[in-house]
Amino acid sequence: QIHVEESGGGLVQAGGSLRLSCKTSIGMSRFNALAWYRQAPGKQREMVARLSTGGTSTYADSVKGRFTISRDNAAKRLYLQMNSLKPDDTAVYYCNVANSYWGQGTQVTVSS
Repeated sequence: QIHVEESGGGLVQAGGSLRLSCKTSIGMSRFNALAWYRQAPGKQREMVARLSTGGTSTYADSVKGRFTISRDNAAKRLYLQMNSLKPDDTAVYYCNVANSYWGQGTQVTVSS
């Protein structure tokens, strides 16, 4: 069983930035798919950003140009840099590893 833990969420004003971090219990280099998802109250969970082993990144249209996904294999961490945050970005953000493993999530709240 792989343990996944997110951190870095918080309360920020619109236009601000946050950096989310996801730590896994084993090395990330073996996984060919890493992603961040989010779920807002009353809405379905949606993919925000995905990173493949080859380095290809994919983003939801709503965050393109504002969010950046990256990984540090040595540190066993996945990151999500979020800039120019909007109130619509308010959600619980989840790290997903290999399309199988989830963390408990970290709350991001953006005030207007």
